[in-house]
Amino acid sequence: MAAMSYAEASRAAIAEEMRRDPTVWAVGEDLGRGGVFGQYKGLVEEFGPERISDAPISEACIMGAAVGAAMMGTRPIVEMRFSDFALCAVDELVNQAAKARYMFGGQTRVPLVVREPIGMWRSSAAQHSQSLEAWYAHIPGLVVACPATPADNKGLLKAAIRCDDPVVYMEHKGLWPLEGEVPEGDHLVPFGEARLAREGRDLTIVSWSAQVLACEKAAEALAAKGIEAEVIDLRTLWPWDKAGVIASVEKTGRLLVVQESVSVAGFGAEIAATVAERLHRALKAPPKRLGAPRAPISYAPPLEDAVRVSEAMIVAAAEGLLRG
Repeated sequence: MAAMSYAEASRAAIAEEMRRDPTVWAVGEDLGRGGVFGQYKGLVEEFGPERISDAPISEACIMGAAVGAAMMGTRPIVEMRFSDFALCAVDELVNQAAKARYMFGGQTRVPLVVREPIGMWRSSAAQHSQSLEAWYAHIPGLVVACPATPADNKGLLKAAIRCDDPVVYMEHKGLWPLEGEVPEGDHLVPFGEARLAREGRDLTIVSWSAQVLACEKAAEALAAKGIEAEVIDLRTLWPWDKAGVIASVEKTGRLLVVQESVSVAGFGAEIAATVAERLHRALKAPPKRLGAPRAPISYAPPLEDAVRVSEAMIVAAAEGLLRG
């Protein structure tokens, strides 16, 4: 194990995969200077500008070129800087990359990784703060990953680079400096296997990305009150670990889903509906969701905090489930 930050873990994953496979390369804006968050720092010096490729400010051009390159046998890593900016290239991703394997009867695949930083970060306002993971989970043909720890940011990114299907890889901007223990060597995290972040018996809390940390802190606060919450980090939204979530809720009888993104039509609704359909007779209380209101994210910190799901909100919702 080695101690490293979330950003360093992703950089290590890319470097290891580029050394292992000469068809892996990266393309996007500002990669030559290390990326907006330093997640490519030092890579151009090792691999050169042909494999760490700076691109002009045209997300549609970047994505379109990468989709074609993937179909011709390479494994591009596409850097979109912010998930909000990726909407300029959504046709190339959703209508081309996601559907090519199906429409060509399996004759071609699109081994493409699209890095889309998500989440609220330092008053970045409405056009730089969104979490749009539910959009991509809705699209057949796409894998959707949302790592919450440095270890998973290495293991999931390495798995994404090796995947033969397009992966929308969504790293939370607020997690870049987070430090943790990361396995050395060829560390891979399989898609569709959730991480049990904390064991508990009284209720199940399911989350992903940065909200997992808030859920873990809330679980500590609940434990001080005699309530043992089980915390599950999904890691990937598609495929998602239905069996793991169902098994946990069968044990606890209660489900709380926590997401930073807008609650309306969010992925938390999919989890809550699945559990309600399969376990309605075993539930001790109706499943509950926590998420942001359907409102733009403000630049002003007090207004930004007003739409943020907090540790206190998670504790209150969990206590409400126990009373209900």
